[in-house]
Amino acid sequence: MTSIESITIEADDPAAAEAFYTTAFGLDERQVRLRSAQAPTTGFRGFTLSLIVAQPADADALVGAALEAGAEELKPAAKSFWGYGGVVRAPDGTIWQVSTSKKKNSGPASRKFDQIVLLLGVADVAATKRFYVDRGLAVGKSFGRKYVEFDTPSSPVNLALYGRRALAKVAGVSAEGSGSHRIVIVGEAGPFTDPDGFEWEAAG
Repeated sequence: MTSIESITIEADDPAAAEAFYTTAFGLDERQVRLRSAQAPTTGFRGFTLSLIVAQPADADALVGAALEAGAEELKPAAKSFWGYGGVVRAPDGTIWQVSTSKKKNSGPASRKFDQIVLLLGVADVAATKRFYVDRGLAVGKSFGRKYVEFDTPSSPVNLALYGRRALAKVAGVSAEGSGSHRIVIVGEAGPFTDPDGFEWEAAG
């Protein structure tokens, strides 16, 4: 089964980005790697990264830590019909969702997270789903042409697809954007570029 080894975020200042992710989220290179890039990019980069947590208090703790470390608040942490969460933009420009399906706390607040999800905003969910299935990714969940989640149990980062405009709305930003996505996926299926311009590199 095809898996993702890691993701690489391209930043103008990788050292500053590393300091932010270590301080705000406790991430290390097993999950997110960083490298220097000056590729032009404007507006929405077409993806979000999500930290899935166990309860609302944990979401509050991580969002608070991100804001203290210099992130911009795009959506304040709040209840919704699907659960609880908030959205921030890291200083390097990457948009992060911090969320839980729970609406009530069950214990003390923690800055731990259970899962990282890379959510790609794509032009045609069904077509991109077929593209990835043809490259060995197994579908875990699929809701028609709206949402697809791939089954990558051994991966430190999970992969999902959503419509670009719908994802921008969730993130609280305009869907307009152009240039580099500023992210590279490292995995067994690479190297290739998907229909929406997201680049994969070969693992190892």
